[in-house]
Amino acid sequence: MRLRFTAALLGQALLCSVALQAQEGPELYGPGIFSTGAWDFFVALTPDQRTAYFCRANGDFSYYTILETRRVAGRWTEPRVAPFSGRWSDADPHVSADGSRMFFISNRPVSGNRSREEYDIWTMERAAGGGWGEPRRLAAPVNRDSVTEWSPSVARNGNLYFGTIRPGGKGGNDLYVARWVGGRYAEPESLGDSLNTEAGEFEPWVSPDERYLIFSAVGRPDGAGGFDLYLSQRRGGVWQGALPLTGVNTPKGEFNQSVSPDGRYLFFSSTRGSFDSVPSAALAYPEMQRRLTGVGNGLGDIYRISLKELGVGVRAP
Repeated sequence: MRLRFTAALLGQALLCSVALQAQEGPELYGPGIFSTGAWDFFVALTPDQRTAYFCRANGDFSYYTILETRRVAGRWTEPRVAPFSGRWSDADPHVSADGSRMFFISNRPVSGNRSREEYDIWTMERAAGGGWGEPRRLAAPVNRDSVTEWSPSVARNGNLYFGTIRPGGKGGNDLYVARWVGGRYAEPESLGDSLNTEAGEFEPWVSPDERYLIFSAVGRPDGAGGFDLYLSQRRGGVWQGALPLTGVNTPKGEFNQSVSPDGRYLFFSSTRGSFDSVPSAALAYPEMQRRLTGVGNGLGDIYRISLKELGVGVRAP
């Protein structure tokens, strides 16, 4: 979620690869709808891919809103503020694989009218009429007072993956899983030294079958600069060392990733922009304004790339 800071599976080709290479490169997704020149980030699709939730932030990335758009006659409708968002700062939406639950993070209070300094994970259940029920804050041990939890991602078995800072961690932001056992969440466990490092690991997205995990990280020696995306596969119940998505990562920042419900596409946000290279000629005022205020101005835009283009074997999760 924050700047403060395969698809199944990957097969032998990934095991023999030292990095995942893209053939065509990412495409800007949904200009004017998903990518606008504002801070746009984090796509979450319902299982039928007819409704999308995504986030938009203010200029200094200190306030976030979850937006909703619907696909009608092959086109995404003009976004609206999601019915459960728009007052408090909300981000990182994630819809479960069966569409029955949504998770997101928020600084909203449990009671009263004062926002919290930290962000916690909230959840909603699908209502009988097709909307969402009332948001409720996950209790301990998932959420802790005075600590931020972010980027929830749930597996089909109920296990909840997220990022946070906890005692006994690597000293910074690490990745955790709270297992769903007996109808409740167990104490969160670190995903271990194969994934967590003394750098910062953020924003896990786990496949519904827990075969692979994509996360963002900053400060790793094999990164391209800024936030980068990494992928790890799980074998024998153990997460393997992560590989950088070198066909996606740039010296700018890539983060807030998710995979479409059919396992075909990776969505992510990037701060790459039109000023990353020197213009070939002096810019006239209209073009300068367009670059400064529109898509590609260096704030977060949403991109999409086929997992097949990353050389990753794909099947529906």
